[in-house]
Amino acid sequence: MRLTRLIVLVMALVTSIGFFMLYHYLTVDLENQTFQATEESLVDTAHLLAGVVEADISEGEIQLESLIESLSAAHSRKFEAQIFKLRKNRIGIHVYITDKTGTVIYDSNNGQHLGSDMSKYNDVLLALQDRYAARSSRLDENNPNSSVFYIGVPLKSDSEIIGSLTVYKRQSDVRAFITSRKSWISLSVTMIALGIIVFTIAVFTWIFRPIGKLTTYAIAMTRGERPELPKLGRGREVNTLGRALKDMRESLDGKSYVENYTQILTHELKSPLAAIRASSELLQEDMPTQQREKFLSNISHEVARSQRLIDGLLKLSHLEAQPQLSIKKLINPHELAEHLKQTHSHRLAPKNIDFKITIDKEIQFSGDPDLLDAALSNLLENSIHFSPEDSTIELAIRKDLDQTIITLTDQGSGIPDYALGRVFDRFYSLSKPSSSQKSSGLGLAFVKEIINLHHGTITLENLPDQGTIATITL
Repeated sequence: MRLTRLIVLVMALVTSIGFFMLYHYLTVDLENQTFQATEESLVDTAHLLAGVVEADISEGEIQLESLIESLSAAHSRKFEAQIFKLRKNRIGIHVYITDKTGTVIYDSNNGQHLGSDMSKYNDVLLALQDRYAARSSRLDENNPNSSVFYIGVPLKSDSEIIGSLTVYKRQSDVRAFITSRKSWISLSVTMIALGIIVFTIAVFTWIFRPIGKLTTYAIAMTRGERPELPKLGRGREVNTLGRALKDMRESLDGKSYVENYTQILTHELKSPLAAIRASSELLQEDMPTQQREKFLSNISHEVARSQRLIDGLLKLSHLEAQPQLSIKKLINPHELAEHLKQTHSHRLAPKNIDFKITIDKEIQFSGDPDLLDAALSNLLENSIHFSPEDSTIELAIRKDLDQTIITLTDQGSGIPDYALGRVFDRFYSLSKPSSSQKSSGLGLAFVKEIINLHHGTITLENLPDQGTIATITL
């Protein structure tokens, strides 16, 4: 998934650069094309006006009366023109005319350049040389929007250049079109970019993130854990994959589970069945009544042991078959502890064991109350069996950040070092001093499965002085 994220990051970076370059190209090209179109129309206008002026030239002298009258009338015209988003109500083109030395003899813009020597500017300099003459100059060097287009053409009389005519127009008159188009380009590029971003997020949400969750789910299963199938969103494909993975896991678990338990049950029942068989064979012979009763007692004992073994395995297998808790609700720890004390009072009383309960105020946690009660009952029974008379067993429940810590402490003889790592294994048990019956060795395995179903942990350790402490973290 890290490689996938890196690839997507590189793609996003390349796409962003591509969009920036596209936007830059479109906006620069738009500006250039707009200015080129404006320049082309100014060239036409300049030659049209030059033709008008040249028609009035008399004896090599430029006659301006007719042009002045026409341009004055044109600039005084009132009109309204809505060109796309530009509202136009005045003529934006002006004209100035120079003599053959480049001195302005007429300017339609209120005589702005009248009397100025323009021979150093390209529109006049090149026009007087009968070359294509154009320039763009800023009225304010610090303001790029103050630029003005100038197009100059020569004025001729009998093929002799006697002056020049320049039409000029402010760039700001056409920049409104550029700004409007730039806005549309920006909006279009932004919408495309947002579409790609939404698509990328959707791919991550519907495909990559669920696949990452399924990968974590599969890894947890290989460690022997029983995780819940994660929420995979609404993507049909990943949900189909998730269900298939879950079904495959349950199928494989079921096969190995049956095989494992068949082997365990066969192995564990060999001993009691052998004892029952031997006793039953001996009972077929003549023997004293006292000895016969002894063998009958052995048979009864081994049958009870086999029953406990089968019952324990059934309870454990039922737990192990559950992928998750079927019941989960808020648990009142005070009720849980008091119920535990009452149901085990008949075991505590004969040994005069004091059962203390310590619970933090206003503490609650979620889980299956019956299963947790069964787990704590198993732990408490072990503590009672291994505790001496007139001792104390303490149940404590406290909150630690977002975790609930349950501890059960006794003052018994403790667990031998060699057994500490195996106490939660199936069929592993230690001799109980207060019982003549051998344990099935399934109690603590049963407790561990209950805690696993609650996504918690359990440890069993010796105390420094005397006794053991069982710690459940939920």
